[in-house]
Amino acid sequence: MRKLLCAGLLSLLCFGNFSAAQASALQVGDEGSEVAEVQTALSRLGYDVTPDGSYGPGTAAAVTAFEAANGMETDGVVGPVVYQALLGRTMPEIHRGDSAIVRRLTSIAMQYVGVPYVYGGSTPDGFDCSGFVMYVFRQAGISLPRTADDQYLIGVPVSPSNLRAGDLVFFVDDSGELSHVGMYLKDGEFIHASITTGIDFDSLHRDWRREHYLGARRIVP
Repeated sequence: MRKLLCAGLLSLLCFGNFSAAQASALQVGDEGSEVAEVQTALSRLGYDVTPDGSYGPGTAAAVTAFEAANGMETDGVVGPVVYQALLGRTMPEIHRGDSAIVRRLTSIAMQYVGVPYVYGGSTPDGFDCSGFVMYVFRQAGISLPRTADDQYLIGVPVSPSNLRAGDLVFFVDDSGELSHVGMYLKDGEFIHASITTGIDFDSLHRDWRREHYLGARRIVP
């Protein structure tokens, strides 16, 4: 874990840009006009998809079928090659905002600000850090492991410069052991279960947090 701490500290050189990440592909959870255009093209080709601008499982299934029919890698994601094949033009730069599920996670988490810290707690009567994020995600229909150690093993690693709302951020204690988790919001701010103040906000820019930052995991694509 000490080696992980060193890696986490080195990665902090990238801190500073906490704006919405730019994406080079469209995928489940994305919304907007670009998604609607892709859905319209798929629909015109006979695929069972509604052009509603929301990239859900149905759209992913249609994209996968299109990829298979055209000898492409079948991952259900619209990258530059799939985009060009569907729409006949180069894929534009995609700016990914917060998806509906991410907005729901944020809304749920905010409801519990002020709830006290309780060691081992995972209900609105009291939370510890991992119990809080597990509960929030469960209310949004997403199952997470109970402990911070296990939560750190799932999802996709995210660099500090690519953080977005809903990502889990992890910290180590002075001995270098993973000891804390919170949920990222925006502009370096995250929400977590603080031993001293209960469910509250904190900042990745704060000295102690910067020095003990381990890494982040993206659970929601």
